[in-house]
This record gives sequence, C-alpha cells and structure tokens, in this order.
Amino acid sequence: MTTPPNEQLAGGQGKKLHFVIVGGSLGGLATGLALKSLGHDTTILERNPVPLLQDQGAGIVAGGDTLEFFKRYNRCDQKFAVSSKRRQYLDKEGNVVHREETPQNMTSWDLTYNLMRANYDGVESPYCKVPEPDPTHGKAVHQHDRQVTDFKEEGDGIRVFWKTGQGEEGSTYGDILIGADGPSSTVRKILEPNVERKYTGYCALRGTMLESEASEAAKEAFCERFTFFHSPGVQILAYLIPGKDGTVEPDQRLMNFVYYTNFPEGSAELEEIMTDKNGRRRQITMPPGMTDPVAWEKQRQIARERLPPQFAEIVCGTKKPFVQAVTDVISPQHEYMGGRVVLIGDALAGFRPHTVASTSQAAFDAMMYADYIAGKISKEEWKRQTIGFARYIQKRGVDMGQRSQYQNLSLQEYVHDRNMASVPREQEVYPEWATAF
Repeated sequence: MTTPPNEQLAGGQGKKLHFVIVGGSLGGLATGLALKSLGHDTTILERNPVPLLQDQGAGIVAGGDTLEFFKRYNRCDQKFAVSSKRRQYLDKEGNVVHREETPQNMTSWDLTYNLMRANYDGVESPYCKVPEPDPTHGKAVHQHDRQVTDFKEEGDGIRVFWKTGQGEEGSTYGDILIGADGPSSTVRKILEPNVERKYTGYCALRGTMLESEASEAAKEAFCERFTFFHSPGVQILAYLIPGKDGTVEPDQRLMNFVYYTNFPEGSAELEEIMTDKNGRRRQITMPPGMTDPVAWEKQRQIARERLPPQFAEIVCGTKKPFVQAVTDVISPQHEYMGGRVVLIGDALAGFRPHTVASTSQAAFDAMMYADYIAGKISKEEWKRQTIGFARYIQKRGVDMGQRSQYQNLSLQEYVHDRNMASVPREQEVYPEWATAF
C-alpha cells in the first residue's frame, strides 16, 4: 500500500512534490501559485486551444480572501482594484432610496488573470511587469490545448491522460492531481458521474461601458458606488472595474453590470438569447462579441422599459455583451483516492454569482490547501474550512437567487440578503450540516 502524499509531507518536512493541476483559469492559477511558492513543482493542463485566456469581460468583487491571496503571492507592482465607497439602491426612476457607506474593492477578470500568469509562469503582458524569478519557488509549467480524458493511480502517484484538439494523445505524471477546471469539471465528472450542473431558470446578462462615454447621471450612480436595482424577476447591479490593460485612471475605467433576468428552461426566449450570431446554441456562456444583434436589441428595448435610466444606459451602451446561464452544482466531497485527487473552487462548488464569492473561493481554497500541504493546519481543519465554506455559500447563493428572481420582497429584505453575503468569511459560523464529512 502506498503512502498518501499528505502523510509524506507531515509537518511540512516532506519531499518536493509534483502537482498536476487541471484547469488554467483563476482557480488553477491560484493553486499553482500557492504550491509553487512552497517549492513544489506544478503543471497546469488547460483545455483551451490558445496559450492565453483573454477578453472575458467580467468584473469581480474582490473579497477579503482574494485580497489576502494577492497580498501573499502577487509580486507585480500594479494596483489590483478600484475602490467602491458606498453600496446603494435605486428605484425605477433612478433615485437613491437606500445607501450604506461600505468600502469594497472591484477588479476585472482580465487583470486578475494576467497578474496571476505573470507571477506563475512569467507571461508578459501590458498589464504588468513580470517579477524576477524566485529561486525558492518550484517549477511552473502551463500547457494549453490539453483536454483531460482520464486519470489512474500509478505507483506512488497519479497519471493524467489528455488529448489535444488535433487528436494527439499523451499523459502527465504527478504526485497529486488538483481538479480546478470549473463548474463543468471533467475531473469531478470522472469521480462523481451522478453530480450534474443544472440550469436555474435565469441568466446573467453582462457587459461593460467606458466611463468616459457615460452620462453624468450614470457616473454619479456608478463611480465608486456598488449600485443595485430590484423588481419582480429582475436584479441588476453595477460598479467600476479597471479598464484597458488594467488602468485605474478616471474616465479610463469600465462600468461593469450584471443583469439577472428570467428565461424559463425550454422557452423561445432562452433559445434566442443563447444562440449566437452564427446560429450556434451555446449551453452555458455566450462569449463577448458573439451575441446575436437581433436578440440583444430586444434586450436593450426591454431594459429601457423596466430599468432605471442609469442602468438602461449602460446596458444599451455596452459594445460586447455576453450572457451566462446561472447554474447550480456541488460535489459531496473534495478529496479522493486517499488525497491523491482534490477538487478546488468551482470544481467543488459552483456558486450563483449573487454570492460574489467565486473568486474568493478559489483564493481561499488555494491558500488553505497550501497551508495543509505545508503542515500549518491539520487535514481535519483544511477539510472543515473548505467544505464548510463550499456548502454554506453554495446554499446561500441558491436562497438568494430564489428570493431575488422568484419572490416579490421588500427593499429591506433585498438589502438584508446583500449584507449577509458581504459578511467576511472569518466571521461566518457554519452550521453542523455544512462541516460534516
């Protein structure tokens, strides 16, 4: 019987390991960075056929764990976020009907990704200068066009099998496999074939607008503000994020919106919004720039009719809208094969975006797993913290979504839901069902 790798590392004094990480987006990069900094070797296998992911177009609310992660591992001299000083709510006419002075930090997917790539494997970009190599770090390898097909235990480690878009087949051997390949995780499907990612009946329409192109009313509503509007079946929010190449200069930043609206499963409306301009039906995500112009023009008209004027302006003004079907998925556990396979971030639990916690989960999971591998915390503590967070926040997202999209609540109840979702993770108290394993 082989010795589990985490026992080999007891007390943080074990051998140098090789981690194979499936998924090269934020969760995989976060895990790679954290483990690399301990001196371990890492290989990321990313299924995308191009070496750099880009133009995701999404804003990110940078929670405490995301900020802590960058404090630990970011060695680039680049401002990471735009500050928001207030959370506020508008009525249909665009008047502020509730406000709270609550500082938060907002960033973009593009900036976060490029900072991580600069720190992980030294990829140059206009976003930041690549830091000098640290001789104490482990080897970092990023391989694109690697679609994982299977994995099997072999000796004291695990062999991961993959194929390329051209049909080439190969494998990568390591001590531990990390599944960080998102809500549709291939690693999780192999381990838990009965766990399904399910559509919830509504989508997030998303996009950005250049700050300098916005009206004064829109700037007043969204500059250094985290702003919301609710009505039956509708929630929209907006905030500033860094602009081109990560700039945080005024007028060069982007106004980012997330607009939740109901599209019943099987409806003609869902088929229309999820069919791209080339006639291809997208299952989960409509990428930026691929939305059918006729379908989007219909959404612009609906936005003018039912949203406050400031929100309608940025929805109608975005040049590259994209759409995300809101889904639910969660794995019953995150450790398999005696610790040789571990699920991280969205591969473990895909949160509804109301929680603004997906990136924070990736950062938290990466830091906690690195602390466990380093012998700083026990296996039980690692499991309790990460499983507890995944289960508790995943359920919170389901509850928030059901209340937001399918119930007609008072403003005070929507404010309460948002405030609960903004409680720092370390202040959360997980119920017993969330931490049982």
